[in-house]
Amino acid sequence: MCQSLLSNLQSRGLRTDRSLLVILDGSKALRKAVREMFGDRALVQRCQVHKLRNVLDHLPDRQRPWVKAILQRAYESANVATATRLLRDLATRLERDHPSAAESVREGLEETLTVLRLGLSEALRRSLSTTNAAESLISRTRNVKRNVKRWRGGQMVLRWVTAGVLEAVKGFRRVKGHREMPKLVAALRTRDQQLGLVTAEENVA
Repeated sequence: MCQSLLSNLQSRGLRTDRSLLVILDGSKALRKAVREMFGDRALVQRCQVHKLRNVLDHLPDRQRPWVKAILQRAYESANVATATRLLRDLATRLERDHPSAAESVREGLEETLTVLRLGLSEALRRSLSTTNAAESLISRTRNVKRNVKRWRGGQMVLRWVTAGVLEAVKGFRRVKGHREMPKLVAALRTRDQQLGLVTAEENVA
């Protein structure tokens, strides 16, 4: 299913021959599909909101506030080395009494900090470090179709999903930090050159 989703996007014009930033939750199936389709061309940013939630789910209530504070401090850092140190130290502190939480911190750690390496503004980093935009769309679509009691075929499903998307569009706002998007594009095109996908002289605009 995940592979079909990406193939569908490709058929609609998504380029797969250049570097791109892919923001994912913790789905292993989706991560595998991205790896198979894009290989090294995909810069994966793991959703920090999902990661924080997953770590806290492994902890008793009394331990959650201080762990959450450290995770947020790491994710709000503008320095990769500092963020990495905070997360690794946190995993070490959790290791003895809460090994599952420690493992969750370590799992995908590097990919939770991908946007920090791209030289973007704080506002744009925050916008691109979570799947919140997609989650909002899904939530609004679910809200629209919740009153349907009986589904009558695939066409009905498509109509209601479309209605949900159109309703969600009304609440869309510009991505915070959108004026900095050229910096993201420049970082990805620089990576193209590092991977040998283009030459320095090629027009990569």
